[in-house]
Amino acid sequence: MNPPVRPPFDRAVVVAAVAPGALLALVLAGTACLLAATLAPAERAAAWALLEPRLAIVFLLWLVAAVALGSLARRLWLRHGAATGRLAETVQVLRLSPPGRRLEAEGQPRGAHALAEAVNALLAEREGLLGAIDRRVAEAADGIAQERNRLAALMAELTQSVVVCNLDGRVLLFNARARLQFRALAEAAADTTIGGAEPLALGRSIYGALDRRLVAHALDSVQQRLARGAAHAAATFVTATRGGQLLRVQLAPVRGLGEGAGALDGFVLMLDNVTRDLGDELARDRALHRLVEGQRAALGNLRAAVELLDEPDLPAATRERFFGIVRDEIQAMTGRLHEAAASGLQQAKARWPLEDMLGADLVAAAARRIEAEGGPRVNTAEVDGALWLRVDSFSLLQALAHLASRLAGEYGIGRVALRLAATATPGDGKVWLDLVWPVQAMSTETVTAWETEPIVSAGEATPLTVRDVLDRHGGTLWFERARVRQEAFFRLLLPSLREPVREAAARADGVHADSRPEFYDFELFRHGAGAGAGWLQRPLAELAYTVFDCETTGLDPAGGDEIIQIGATRVVAARLRRESVFEQLVDPRRSVPEAGIAIHGIRPEQLAGQPTIEAVLPAFHDFAADTVLVAHNAAFDLRFLQLKEAATGVRFEQPVLDTLLLSAVLQPGQESHRLEAIAERLGVPVLGRHTALGDAMVTAEVFVKMLPLLRERGLVTLEQVLEASRATWLARVQY
Repeated sequence: MNPPVRPPFDRAVVVAAVAPGALLALVLAGTACLLAATLAPAERAAAWALLEPRLAIVFLLWLVAAVALGSLARRLWLRHGAATGRLAETVQVLRLSPPGRRLEAEGQPRGAHALAEAVNALLAEREGLLGAIDRRVAEAADGIAQERNRLAALMAELTQSVVVCNLDGRVLLFNARARLQFRALAEAAADTTIGGAEPLALGRSIYGALDRRLVAHALDSVQQRLARGAAHAAATFVTATRGGQLLRVQLAPVRGLGEGAGALDGFVLMLDNVTRDLGDELARDRALHRLVEGQRAALGNLRAAVELLDEPDLPAATRERFFGIVRDEIQAMTGRLHEAAASGLQQAKARWPLEDMLGADLVAAAARRIEAEGGPRVNTAEVDGALWLRVDSFSLLQALAHLASRLAGEYGIGRVALRLAATATPGDGKVWLDLVWPVQAMSTETVTAWETEPIVSAGEATPLTVRDVLDRHGGTLWFERARVRQEAFFRLLLPSLREPVREAAARADGVHADSRPEFYDFELFRHGAGAGAGWLQRPLAELAYTVFDCETTGLDPAGGDEIIQIGATRVVAARLRRESVFEQLVDPRRSVPEAGIAIHGIRPEQLAGQPTIEAVLPAFHDFAADTVLVAHNAAFDLRFLQLKEAATGVRFEQPVLDTLLLSAVLQPGQESHRLEAIAERLGVPVLGRHTALGDAMVTAEVFVKMLPLLRERGLVTLEQVLEASRATWLARVQY
């Protein structure tokens, strides 16, 4: 909710309105002087005596004529004189706009119609030339697009988190695994989901998650190795996140090509969360320490008891007591060994990974495994090829091969079949995997024994059993006979996956399975995209921006009105990043006037239970860190933020750009600089108006359209644009 801004004081319009009256006054004065010069003194006195009583009438006639002529001159100036300036500003916008837009001749002066037609003809010719260039560029870019698609496919399939940064630490590429991992780290840190901002985003600094000093040290190490001529230089370090999670980070260099060939251009981070691994190792070390110390103490007691038992004159009661000590220590040692073995088995089972696998592939692999280990021949005709499983294929194949070898060894079964089908209950997330053989008498005790005995694989016993494998999968096994079909079978109930995880994840994210979200922007290799030291001298295209808007209870920040919603998005490398947004309602702890509700549509019941500004503003401050702030009529929104700095403990000290002022810089001849009017002139559709995020999105698109216009005017650096903005009359508006 931004207040209206008064129209500018146009000097040319004032001059056009005043000039006719001034000219008429000069004509009258000049005429009077000429007449006085031609008359004799007596005649001048008689004429003055005749005119003096009637001076009021003359002044009134002059005033009426001056007002009429001034109004006519003003209208003529606005229609004809200022039209060329407005046309020039519009043509400048059209020149940098997408194809299809034309200069409207309707409403323009008659003399401008021919100019509009000529401009439109030039625009059409320009579009034809640009179309031909675009076709040639598209043909030349096919190879690059294919390479990017291969890279995107490779990154999507990687199971390791990968983040690529430029030397400023700005993220320019990451895969879906990294996004999920950083999201999990934020949740582990008990960070609230205020604003819904992703912790990992293009153009955002990696130093928000990793210690800058650790990364700098790793980069120094890599550069030293490269300087010594190492072909492959990498550095590894472990760091703790705010949530107490431990990350193992491997840093590898990205080296430049072309003129800067060989120079360090950026770095790749490969991250693994090793919190659980280190915890497991620590638990194993502690268990081993307890086992060693316990066994050492027990062995000491046993040695002392045995030495005393060797005494020939030891009383019988004492001898029996020492025998009891020996038995107790042996029993304690046995218990500790069993506990250690059970703990090791549980840790081994916990390390089994479950993978997504096509059921037909699992059955085919099982058939090969059974036959390769000397088991019976396998038939795989009855397999539903559309079923997906979530299994540990290695251990499951061992279990199936073990059962098949037991059938062949004890009952002489020479042929078996593997069947895979969905269960009789649709949607239960389970499938039936049957190991089938001709009917053969078998007891339940035998089945139980096979299920609980150690699996024998490739002639060697493993610490796992078939039941261990099924427990890990959340499945079960039972034995059945089908007398009608003259067969018996082991039935394994296993978890299913109706579709591959990649497709499910794509649907969850609201994209098609054959599309990939854009998690990379190689333009950032050429741009710092940061707002660090010396950012005032940087070109606008090299900076990162946070474009934001606030909805408020009213228009008086100093009079008690409060923020009720903050919305923001990012512009990085002169491109709008729609995937990186911040949007949060705020409890104002006061009433919301009906007049405001009619504008922004936010009702008090929507604000009940929302976080207060003391929680929201620090989260927004983190989102906007190391970026230039951008807003429309920014003085209004910034006043609300500044009044809350003391209560929240955060300060917004970065530079601020205002699209209202930028419009006055670029198009000073336009009558309106409202956001809707600017968007219409620049060809930006206005959607979601008077919602914080909607206004921020429109402002961001307008700002992106303004960047090439500013460059055309010679305003390249941030400092130049700020100085030009401060020079406009609109910069004097205060709240």
